[in-house]
Amino acid sequence: MSDKKRVLITGGAGFLGSHLCDRFLAEGYHVIAMDNLITGDLANIEHLFGKEDFEFHHADVSKFVFVPGKLDYILHFASPASPIDYLKIPIQTLKVGSLGTHNLLGLARVKGARMLIASTSEVYGDPEIHPQVEEYFGNVNPVGPRGCYDEAKRFQEAITMAYHNHHGLETRIVRIFNTYGPRMRLNDGRVLPAFLSQALRGENLTVFGDGSQTRSFCYVDDLIEGIYRLLLSDYPLPVNIGNPDEITIKEFGEEIANLMGVEFKPTYQELPQNDPMKRKPDITKAKEILGWEPKVSRAEGLRRTLEYFKEHVQGVSAGQVDNTPRSF
Repeated sequence: MSDKKRVLITGGAGFLGSHLCDRFLAEGYHVIAMDNLITGDLANIEHLFGKEDFEFHHADVSKFVFVPGKLDYILHFASPASPIDYLKIPIQTLKVGSLGTHNLLGLARVKGARMLIASTSEVYGDPEIHPQVEEYFGNVNPVGPRGCYDEAKRFQEAITMAYHNHHGLETRIVRIFNTYGPRMRLNDGRVLPAFLSQALRGENLTVFGDGSQTRSFCYVDDLIEGIYRLLLSDYPLPVNIGNPDEITIKEFGEEIANLMGVEFKPTYQELPQNDPMKRKPDITKAKEILGWEPKVSRAEGLRRTLEYFKEHVQGVSAGQVDNTPRSF
């Protein structure tokens, strides 16, 4: 067997998972991507098929996980992340955060692997402190419509820390704030693909509430760099990774319209239940522990993302959009 380090990336055919596959292959790892393709897409990783150090397993980690041979690292990114997805499949969302995480922690323990879990800024709920620091416990409604996602991630953090403390397992926890870039699904319901695809189709932009809620958008390349540094660090507690450059949804819509060279014409709809009004990461820990901070400006990141969308927007039909914040 090769002496290359081997990494398992669950959700490997998803938006972030596919970018992680690219990064670890570029770093010289043998990459095993695993995905049940409920929300992932093989098109995101088709350029990797045929590479000697890449393999794909079509599997549901909530049921059972088996990977032959050694494993050095596990990155657990399997989960629906957009509101359209997890509101449609809430039980699967809860299961991948609980049963799936449990299965993977057991695998990590057997293999002696270090495991990093993808948590989210949604563990903070509709925050009562701003910006959000890792020590904040959050303001989450466990029985609301968003509870299936928020509480799945909160449980995921809790069981991961239990394995770290009780079994001495090496674990890392990244709390991901709103991220964007190539390979986002055009119709996944998150604000950036919704705005861009609507603008490309010549439609009004759908704004929920009055658009005064804020978000902080991080370009995917910056996020992947932060995750990579966290995995290789020796810090087991949660770390926020995101871009603290905060903007209101209405201002963001105006930026998108300006980028597209069209007039900003919003269509306002009722704000969803428990929609956070503020979202901005405090990245002090990431700076101090990882030496990380975002490098790509929103203007540059949007330009790169628009180029991707222009290539892929053909045939996208108008559908439900939702600009509630989702981190993945």
